[in-house]
Amino acid sequence: MNKHSTIITFLLLATSCFCQENEIILDTISPKKEKKWDISLDIASRYIWRGQSYGGNNIVLQPAINYVVTKKITLGFWATTNFKKDYYFPDGSSTNSYQEIDFSITYNLNRFLKIQVYDYYWPTVKKVEGVNNNYFNYGNDSVQTVDANLLFDFSETWKPLKIMISTLLAGNDFKYDSYGNNPKQNFTTYFEVAYSFENIFEKVSKKTFQNINIEPTIGAVLNNQAQYYSAGDYNKPSFINLGIKATRELELNKHFSLPFYLNYTYNASVVNTEQFGRNFVVLGIKLSYQ
Repeated sequence: MNKHSTIITFLLLATSCFCQENEIILDTISPKKEKKWDISLDIASRYIWRGQSYGGNNIVLQPAINYVVTKKITLGFWATTNFKKDYYFPDGSSTNSYQEIDFSITYNLNRFLKIQVYDYYWPTVKKVEGVNNNYFNYGNDSVQTVDANLLFDFSETWKPLKIMISTLLAGNDFKYDSYGNNPKQNFTTYFEVAYSFENIFEKVSKKTFQNINIEPTIGAVLNNQAQYYSAGDYNKPSFINLGIKATRELELNKHFSLPFYLNYTYNASVVNTEQFGRNFVVLGIKLSYQ
């Protein structure tokens, strides 16, 4: 091999090694692809929201979609239906059918605080006198409200503790004078605290109770003069959502998970609980794709 061939061969080997080294470095530092979509479907034995029963004791389907726009902003969609067509129970006491469509936007202020704005829309399945189902109607005959939440989640920074403050900013949340006139926005506010005990039974039996999380919740409505919470005290704060939830999650693969949950809720208010219920047990399953 002559001198020129030796130099060329050395240069080719050096270039090849340099390229391979660059590929290794690039592969090492290349960021993981962020997950943009979170899609799930809940199947539950009934729908309970903040100690309120909606649609009676009927099975519900609840699809949800969340899309991460940026690291700070997430858009959400959620819906529920029990597929019932009768608006009232046979005795006419309360609604038997229920459907709802919600849109939301979440802004992450930092690692433990989020601002969430929800638009709740719950149209009646049949035309009801005095009720206007038109979308974007936020008057006193509407079926729509806007809810702003402050969500403190200390799971990543301290303890698995969540604190939520919710205030209705617009929509059918009006209080009236003693004559039933002069509707004014009430800004009904709800406060909730929840704590998660992860794998609490793991020491008892790892095989049987593995991946079971227990989450107790205390929720209270502070000013229910507009009677937005039908089963809540109207003239004083009331604990409408005292509950405990057990969840066990099964991971099918890296994209699909299948959590089962059992939730018990007790409504401690004295208004309308005989009509709408006080004790609720909900069994559900969530099929989730990320």
